[in-house]
Amino acid sequence: MHVILLERVAKLGQMGDVVSVKQGFARNFLLPQGKALRATDANKAAFESQKVTLEAKNLETKTEAQAIADKLGGQQFVVIRSASDAGALYGSVTNRDAADAATKEGFAVDKKQIILQNPIKELGLHKVGVSLHPEVECSIELNVARSIEESELQAAGQSIQELAAVANAEAEFEIAELFDDMGSAAALDEDGNELFKPEKKEKAEEATEE
Repeated sequence: MHVILLERVAKLGQMGDVVSVKQGFARNFLLPQGKALRATDANKAAFESQKVTLEAKNLETKTEAQAIADKLGGQQFVVIRSASDAGALYGSVTNRDAADAATKEGFAVDKKQIILQNPIKELGLHKVGVSLHPEVECSIELNVARSIEESELQAAGQSIQELAAVANAEAEFEIAELFDDMGSAAALDEDGNELFKPEKKEKAEEATEE
């Protein structure tokens, strides 16, 4: 099927181009979304008569989109999710989650504008594209973490592996301290008095023999 593009469409062409597309793509996406018209003689004539108006409208929306992109681009948004110690999410982060995170921070972003090839399934920092206009795109960063504290550490440059290593070191330190405390407690009698340690006992026996 041949259609006239009413705006730039990635990998297809620019406004005014007549291109050949599959019927399903035209009927399910281009035509209902108002991105194209069937390339009939009547539609071609209508497009030519409205071309100046369409180009002016496109320039206006492009300018508005660029202003939003200048503010939105490079922003980082936190998404809290449950995950294993290895960093695998119990679920995933989708287009809707990314849009909701940006909207929560005051940016009007629709899930259809999020460019995410596959759902995010791991903790960490993830670059995500946002299409604000056929000719304007920017990227944001999703900080996917298990807690706000963890997100702050990730934002500072620590990976989930480094965080896990720190957690393990802290746990081992606490266990070592526990054993030290248990050893100290074992050296006291019921009244809390310090018992003879082996070396002290030997010295006491030597003094008695003398």
